[in-house]
Amino acid sequence: MDCYFHSNVPSVSSCIDCRKPICATCRMDDGMCPSCRLAAKIDAAAATQKPLPGQVPNYGREPRVRSTAVATMNDSVESRAIAALGYPLPPLALLALLDRKQSPALRRQVYQSLAFTGGMAAFGFICSMMLGIPFLQISAGILLAILFPVWLVGSIVYGIKTYNGEDVRIPIITDWIDERMPLGQ
Repeated sequence: MDCYFHSNVPSVSSCIDCRKPICATCRMDDGMCPSCRLAAKIDAAAATQKPLPGQVPNYGREPRVRSTAVATMNDSVESRAIAALGYPLPPLALLALLDRKQSPALRRQVYQSLAFTGGMAAFGFICSMMLGIPFLQISAGILLAILFPVWLVGSIVYGIKTYNGEDVRIPIITDWIDERMPLGQ
């Protein structure tokens, strides 16, 4: 794997903060990359800064918190594309599980896409079974008619977010996946 900051220079480790691969030139004794060291210096300088006359006080606003999630931007474009296409096309998600170069965060996204598609399919199956019950036919028919467009729009939005390297959070599914596969593994 190449250094994040220097192309064609092999990395020797990854940053302890953002997990970007870094070379021996970029790595310092603290184990952080140059961008994380700069961000730490900016945060330290902002903490010691005295308010200027006429400056609006910082009431109720929290300071900027740096994310500790592993970014998937370190993965190759092809790996992110296959993982992103796993949302609308579940067989590609199964194919993405065979990629050994993926980071744990991207592998988590692939499992999440499979769980999202499986959950929507199970909900559709339950709604189709409810069509046989006389009192529930109308509501099950409406839910079944709405289910496919919701799945299609959701899978496209989540796929685009996955391709861009963002952390996708699907309301129920992400919590279920996090219980079984924490991000640190």
